[in-house]
Amino acid sequence: MSTVSPQQFFSAQSVQVQNVFGAFQAAFDGIEKLTTLNLQVVKTSLAENQVIVEKALATRSPQEFVELSTSVAKATGEKASLYGKQVKEIVSNMQSEASTTAKSQLAEYQREGQEVLNKFTKKPVLESGVVVAP
Repeated sequence: MSTVSPQQFFSAQSVQVQNVFGAFQAAFDGIEKLTTLNLQVVKTSLAENQVIVEKALATRSPQEFVELSTSVAKATGEKASLYGKQVKEIVSNMQSEASTTAKSQLAEYQREGQEVLNKFTKKPVLESGVVVAP
């Protein structure tokens, strides 16, 4: 019966550790992108809100104020839609990377499992009356 050498074991474990850290890195990159997007949104919103407040205080009639409110509401809806699309893209990329990693890991586990199964199911070889494990 064949045995796994310590070198083979540590090599396999090294690959597993690299895969885990790769998955962590991909997740961290996605979180970093989301954080950057959110910080940009907050920064832009603060600057835009300052301008809107200044315009609102400068209005001379209720008609001007209503027009300003309408334009702000429309712009806010468009920005929210764009933000949603950007978040969806980032999350979709994160899911895609996680799925690819998981599929790769599953394929590797299946291959290793099949190898182990094959080793256990092989019939012993008879050599000059002595049973020898494959």
